[in-house]
Amino acid sequence: VLPAEVGVALDAFAKAGLYTAGHDADHGGMQLPMCVEKAGFAYFLAANTATAAYPLLTLGASNLLVAYGSREQIDTYAKPMLEGRYFGTMCLSEEHAGSSVGDITTRAEPVPERPGEYRLFGNKMWISGGEHDLSENIVHLVLAKVPGGPKGTKGISLFVVPKWLVSPDGARGERNDVSLAGLNHKMGYRGTVNTLLAFGDGKHTPGGAPGAVGYLLGELHGGMRCMFHMMNEARIMVGLGASALGATAYLHALAYARSRPQGRRLGERDASTPQVPLVEHADVRRMLLAQKAYAEGGLALGLYCAKLVDDTRSAETKEARDEAALLLEILTPIAKSWPSQHALEGTSLAIQVHGGYGYTRDYPVERMYRDNRLNPIHEGTHGIQAQDLLGRKAAMQGGRALFVLASRMQATITRAAETKDERARFGAELGAAVARTSEVTATLFGAGDPARTLANATAYLEAVGHVIVAWMWLELALAAGDGEGVGERADFLRGKRAACRFFFVHELPRTRPLFDLLASLDTTTLDMQDAYF
Repeated sequence: VLPAEVGVALDAFAKAGLYTAGHDADHGGMQLPMCVEKAGFAYFLAANTATAAYPLLTLGASNLLVAYGSREQIDTYAKPMLEGRYFGTMCLSEEHAGSSVGDITTRAEPVPERPGEYRLFGNKMWISGGEHDLSENIVHLVLAKVPGGPKGTKGISLFVVPKWLVSPDGARGERNDVSLAGLNHKMGYRGTVNTLLAFGDGKHTPGGAPGAVGYLLGELHGGMRCMFHMMNEARIMVGLGASALGATAYLHALAYARSRPQGRRLGERDASTPQVPLVEHADVRRMLLAQKAYAEGGLALGLYCAKLVDDTRSAETKEARDEAALLLEILTPIAKSWPSQHALEGTSLAIQVHGGYGYTRDYPVERMYRDNRLNPIHEGTHGIQAQDLLGRKAAMQGGRALFVLASRMQATITRAAETKDERARFGAELGAAVARTSEVTATLFGAGDPARTLANATAYLEAVGHVIVAWMWLELALAAGDGEGVGERADFLRGKRAACRFFFVHELPRTRPLFDLLASLDTTTLDMQDAYF
């Protein structure tokens, strides 16, 4: 049971044509570049991330259907989703398997007389938007194994399992055998219903036969390849959502700091003088600068990744398209995890700026923190993203992704050197951090022990993530120019320069001890035994 206003908001979103903003005209879309579309969608994530989660999931599911579905599947399911009439979900996890997707047990039994149709049996956990009355239908994209297939992830296939079966003419038919088995009451995103779903538990028997009706999407045993299309998009969107939450929490904290009188300037001893706003205190400015640096740096990274998606589709040469795809591969775990960790810290600082009021429900930053705390877990935990970055992405194509990334950063450093001001110095510091990244990566892979290497993956993600966001801030500072002019525009540009300075002075130096730790190939976590705890 959800507040009626959620449905009203989602209906307005659909009527504005925003589901199709980034889609081709053939699907009724505006054909906006992804960078523009996601910049716009970030406003909805900031306004109410729990309500925005419904179109976020639906957009991801429809994009996957358009990429891998048959013409019939696109017409039957994707088009109503892009119209906002059907909603979508992604059903990966199971209670016993969690992130270990290869251990799922949901099975899909083929219907011999109907090629491509299967009957599914099993349970799926942590399904956001899994059951509600907000839409005409819910289209579940479900990972399952066909009996007799390969073991582990190689035996996983992907299926379209609608809540309501749909006839060839688009009319809603029987209720499919998908039922709500439980609700997960999470600390945040409370407006996004989160469910445990049962497939084929016998509460409904479409056609008089047991099992939930599902239709193979893509190739048999090719489910993980298909699902990664949605998962990688969702990972970038989780990072963008974390940044958007961090940005709106920062704006609330800034407004509070400007309006709340408290204390007097340093050295003012006359208690009869007026109090000054919180923003006049240096430590409050420190907290606000940190929030700005985390949130806006994360937004820049998320939108840069969206621009890379555009480049994979529309760059003029195949070489440029392939390079964009390679960069997207290595940046995706960082774009998901760095904002999830640091925009969360920024949201915590927003509470701190509010003081005692911050952790009460009288102010919205309390809710924003609860919402943002989910993002380090959404779409793969911090540790899983770290192992993906170090264990797979840094090593892919013999380290070529890191080489291309370093080349992009070097181009920014070269431009910064031409400014002859503090940005040139920041460029030199970024260059040293890039060189250290390459050196430490070589040390980690030179250990000859994968366990020892991956035991350091999280520290690697945190260090490299900071280097990447420093790059983003240097780009922002270059775009801001000299902050010339007067009025709000000049203040806006000078604010970017100040936040860049904060990141290079206060944040980038934190990578040095992390790189030192990584270079030592420390085995403390490997040496620790269960019994010692």
